[in-house]
Amino acid sequence: MNSGDIAWMLCASAMVLFMTPGLAIFYGGLVRSKNVLGTIMHSFIIMGVVSIMWVLYGYTMAFGPDLGGGLLGGAKYLGLSGVGADIGPYSDTIPHILFCAFQLMFAVITPALITGAFAERMKFSAFLAFTILWTTLVYFPVCHWVWGDGGWLGAMGALDFAGGTVIHINSGAAALVCALFLGKRKGYGTDQMHPHNLPLTIFGAGVLWFGWFGFNAGSALAADGTASMALFVTQVAAGTGAVLWIIAEWIYQGKPTTLGAASGAVAGLVAITPAAGFVGPVASIIIGGVAGVLCYGAVVMKGKLGYDDALDVVGIHGVGGLWGALATGLFAAEVYGGVNGLFYGNANQFVIQGIGAVAAIAYSLILTAIILKVLDAVLGLRVDDEEEYQGLDVSQHSEVGYRIV
Repeated sequence: MNSGDIAWMLCASAMVLFMTPGLAIFYGGLVRSKNVLGTIMHSFIIMGVVSIMWVLYGYTMAFGPDLGGGLLGGAKYLGLSGVGADIGPYSDTIPHILFCAFQLMFAVITPALITGAFAERMKFSAFLAFTILWTTLVYFPVCHWVWGDGGWLGAMGALDFAGGTVIHINSGAAALVCALFLGKRKGYGTDQMHPHNLPLTIFGAGVLWFGWFGFNAGSALAADGTASMALFVTQVAAGTGAVLWIIAEWIYQGKPTTLGAASGAVAGLVAITPAAGFVGPVASIIIGGVAGVLCYGAVVMKGKLGYDDALDVVGIHGVGGLWGALATGLFAAEVYGGVNGLFYGNANQFVIQGIGAVAAIAYSLILTAIILKVLDAVLGLRVDDEEEYQGLDVSQHSEVGYRIV
């Protein structure tokens, strides 16, 4: 074991966990004041629910030895049996339980990302059931496909350094289905639904940006040169995404916004995630910059297409994750780790990246639709009109986020 690697991965795990409360604050500022606590609660309680699932069966589904066909891990680590302080199969320098802890934080934030699509209108009971089913049936298998021992996409050679396909494409596709299935919020398109607390959102974006260094650099699983480069390109892509987003909206709508800067930074972070361990600084400028413009365009198109993805999960995580996965196939360079991409003479890598993205999108779309259909029949997904009018803070939790005395 390497004490430096262990120390770094302990820190990185804590940083990735911190991203989920950061996401809660980011999302909380974007909704109306009557839904701030309900929105924050979604992300916060997921930290508990998914932790229990991960111990009981999630880790073995994702990272257990393959059952055959590269689709799912077996029961070797059920209840974390055999996962302790010794070296495990995924790292030669850190304890197996530390790798397990680091990956848990990824499992936590992925379903939390989806909650932005159905903010302000889903029953809390339905949300809990959806989280359990979606994480079990969608996240754990896709995680195994890409990162697990014997997963079929990993065996094919798909590159996903820190979760472009596993996390962002996967959650973005699910978010689209959720937005379409639940329908628009009452008053969407006629009532004012502006963010109620943008300073809260900007702070949340800052927490995400900070935690993302653990997300991407931590995926090196060592305190080494790959982690160092991953950290640097993460910073550059995020900054470029913020700059290009506000330039795009300045041109399109006449003024740059603080929300645009925050959204552009997150778009840049999303896009660089799958490529962080495989590209250099110049490529990260291009990846982050294109993400800023592309994701802004996707958010604008949401209004024209007429679906109510409340907090732009599809436009930022879905579109940004897809661009990042494909960009990895373009810009990956052997000198930074992995293999060469299209721009370095290996067109096959770009094809593989496309196959991985399409597979994750199709699987997530189909399974999410089935889960929602079943839950709607059994529990009902939406709060009733009166509860939605009151706001989820009162109707679902008997609380208010702000009280003037």
